[in-house]
Amino acid sequence: MRFAGFPGIDFYFKDEAAHPTGSLKHRLARSLFLYALCNGRLREGQTVVDASSGSTAISEAWFARLLGLPFVAVMPASTAPAKIEAVRTLGGHCELTHGDQCPQARALAIAADGACFLDQFGLAERATDWRGNNNIAESIIGQLAREPHPQPAWIVCGAGTGGTSATIGRFLRYRGLETRLCVAEPSGRAFAHGWRSRDPRATASRDTLIEGIGRARVEPGFLFDVVDALVEVGDADSIAAMRLLERLLGRRYGGSSGTNLVACLQLATAMRERGEAGSIVTLLCDRGERYAGTLFDDGWLAAHGIDPAASEARLSARLRAA
Repeated sequence: MRFAGFPGIDFYFKDEAAHPTGSLKHRLARSLFLYALCNGRLREGQTVVDASSGSTAISEAWFARLLGLPFVAVMPASTAPAKIEAVRTLGGHCELTHGDQCPQARALAIAADGACFLDQFGLAERATDWRGNNNIAESIIGQLAREPHPQPAWIVCGAGTGGTSATIGRFLRYRGLETRLCVAEPSGRAFAHGWRSRDPRATASRDTLIEGIGRARVEPGFLFDVVDALVEVGDADSIAAMRLLERLLGRRYGGSSGTNLVACLQLATAMRERGEAGSIVTLLCDRGERYAGTLFDDGWLAAHGIDPAASEARLSARLRAA
């Protein structure tokens, strides 16, 4: 896609919501199940458990049902209701945590009773084969092979477990590509503080309404050294960009896709100012229908002090003209 405000720069949106479970996390769930099976940790009939903010749990519930295994998702009570319902529809059981309760700790407690803990936050960066095997990075580069700029200037993604950014960053270096990796992060969250200070103990300085990315602490799967840039994005801008994507593409996507778009525009602005041509690739992470009662609900947003109208008008203007 091209925009008048960014001549010579092509934008590509990789639709990961097209997976059977509706999100990028379909890839991770598959990798986690394969990793558990190949390491002898998953047995026939064994209960499977993981901690999740929603999308990974939906994908894991899908694979658990495929294998005929009971599944338990430990999720924050603030998770979008549509995500909780999706896990239950797939036969999973949801345990909701409140306040300072740690979903990972509860998942570990369940695993202590004999369940297999998939541990997406602890294993995401190693469960996926970053050298190839149709990982997200290999898929992007392969699909761009016949495009005008087969090696994009930037690939932009968010970070939740850190697994996607680790896979992409490693793959780019493994192949010796000049493409750089940018992580799009909700403002004030832990990965931003940790990446800039190189401190794995960094924590978030503010909350966010964007689910799936922007953790309260730096997760072990987030690898500082494979990330070339990090852009912080305010919630109002992320939500405005999410809604702008619906106008541009005719489909709804979640808030993290909006965060990615804002980061793309910042990178494109810098490219334009340097007189550079090229392409930028980003991910459309999950289906927006899951947020019909939250991020797409004006009343819900108002109750949380968010009015994205001004941000959406500003972003639209950036696309139209330099």
